[in-house]
Amino acid sequence: MWASAMSSAAPPVPTKTIPGSYGLPVLGPLKDRLDYFWFQGPETYFRSRVASHKSTVFRTNMPPTFPFFVGVDPRVVAVLDCSSFSVLFDRSLVDKRNVLVGDYMPSISFTGDTRVVVYLDPSEPDHARVKSFCLDILKRSAATWASSFHSNFDIMFDTLEREIAKGGSASGLVPVQQCIFNFLCRSIVGADPSASPEIGSNGFAMLDTWLALQLMPVTAVPNFPQPLQEILLHSIPYPSFFISGVYRKLYEFVEKHGEEVVLRAETEFGIDKKDAINNILFVLGFNAFGGFSIFLPALLTTVGTDKTGLRERLREEVRRVMQGRPGEARPGFEAVREMELVRATVYETLRLNPPVPLQYGRARDDFTLRSHDAAFQVRKGELLCGYQPLVMRDPEVFEDPETFSPERFKGAAGKEMLKYLFWSNGPQTGAPTAENKQCAAKDYVVETACLLLANIFLRYDEFVCADDGFTVTKLQKAAAAVPVE
Repeated sequence: MWASAMSSAAPPVPTKTIPGSYGLPVLGPLKDRLDYFWFQGPETYFRSRVASHKSTVFRTNMPPTFPFFVGVDPRVVAVLDCSSFSVLFDRSLVDKRNVLVGDYMPSISFTGDTRVVVYLDPSEPDHARVKSFCLDILKRSAATWASSFHSNFDIMFDTLEREIAKGGSASGLVPVQQCIFNFLCRSIVGADPSASPEIGSNGFAMLDTWLALQLMPVTAVPNFPQPLQEILLHSIPYPSFFISGVYRKLYEFVEKHGEEVVLRAETEFGIDKKDAINNILFVLGFNAFGGFSIFLPALLTTVGTDKTGLRERLREEVRRVMQGRPGEARPGFEAVREMELVRATVYETLRLNPPVPLQYGRARDDFTLRSHDAAFQVRKGELLCGYQPLVMRDPEVFEDPETFSPERFKGAAGKEMLKYLFWSNGPQTGAPTAENKQCAAKDYVVETACLLLANIFLRYDEFVCADDGFTVTKLQKAAAAVPVE
């Protein structure tokens, strides 16, 4: 008996066999891995197969593969349009157990031998308890989130200004990561990183290393030469002992300086102390720090390299809104909610550059999957894989989908389009709960990105980045009193 992922209101479409194949054992997955990482790259890998199969749903292999990933099955059903991709949010049809990055799961020794919440399916008893705890952390941090961000924003841009004054340009990645790490530690852990000199100076780099070793087998590494990348980075799972000392220092920092948050996990949510700290570290390091470290540089580079007049329009909106809120020296959450273009710019950047490009889910039972123009039978246990940068360029949904156009998310029509913005493991119109897998910090990510842009255009008349990477080349400070046009 087939369950269905098709809306009863949708027009009928023909049922087809899922095209594509997995190739010969060992050789098929190896060829696909080399295409994915080396010969084509992720986007061309998926685009070329959509073109050859004339379908946005097809069978293929995904890394990691041969030779040392014992028990990892690379076979997936790719779902690359908005209709088929949305099935990944349907709890009744897909299971999210241990499929964060596909059939491969990094050893739980990376997370202190705790199977953290991101690997749990909502049907598992521990999921609701830990997800509720994460939502509670965010709710309690709301009062200080903006002020903590503001103080660290000032440090970040003071640093960039000094570097530009000395060398004419400044690499933005380290100052951004330091800013992100410091304000997230205060907001999530409730601790000042400077309480530990080593964590205060190097905590962001520790998290970078911890993340890299877990995700190396499934991540393309820019500027690392081939075939060395395949031989050294994508052929073996790296053991956690390389960073066990680093993780222990981060664990001890949270245990000592985040004791109030940890105690709340134990007393109010019934979570063991060890599991609480390991989940806090994962939320801090993977979900928050890792996600922001990808998304905020993409946002700043997109705005800083724009040649359509976007920066001028953003500056005008930010200053107009702030002038209409006398007594507020810095933008808060309420102020940025009035900045429609700022928010639309954040949404459009998330559409084209989602921080987590791949989403996975395993079929709970046999069901019928629908794309825009066909239906397909998916078998129980098959792993579905969606590549979001292609999904959110779906030409059936987005007009001129390859073009960066914040205006598509403005007005009533723009709000309607938010149901197709899937970056958070759910639609932007959805809400994270203890019963689903949508990112707990979905709204905080958007608000923080809006705060970043609002602060930039309140502080600077001009903000320019180089076209080749996240390098800031111009920061022209605004006059003390900014007239609003």
